[in-house]
Amino acid sequence: MGDWANGDGVTRGGETLLMNQGRLRQIGIATVISHLLVVTPHSLAHTNLQIDMNRWQNIYIGVVILLGPIVSAVLLAMRRKTGFTLLSLTMAGSLVFGVYYHFIAAGPDNVASLHEHPWTSTFQLSAVFLAVTELCGTVVGVLGMKTR
Repeated sequence: MGDWANGDGVTRGGETLLMNQGRLRQIGIATVISHLLVVTPHSLAHTNLQIDMNRWQNIYIGVVILLGPIVSAVLLAMRRKTGFTLLSLTMAGSLVFGVYYHFIAAGPDNVASLHEHPWTSTFQLSAVFLAVTELCGTVVGVLGMKTR
């Protein structure tokens, strides 16, 4: 039988695994911290590989990928349910942006098109880890919005 989320947690084979909002709040904050810990070496790799972003991309990165998750973590710490909404929106936006530029679009930001350099593997690994943290943040945000 499949798993599905309800208002109280995840139901697996008829058995509800409780995931209360407090626990989701903790996981959300931990996800944001993990995300920021991955953003740092990824940003350094961007700089060392001389992968420049244009103005709108820098604004998007600053607002959606960096500032948005931090604000959501602060809201979660203050026990504001809007923190879950902001977490899911900013992490989903980050995920779409990162997956497109790192794995789909041709260009200097694509992990498959990088030249050999000491920072190449850092860039590639951090791009994958960013996608993982952003997916986790999106899921936690959505689940948090569904809990009471």
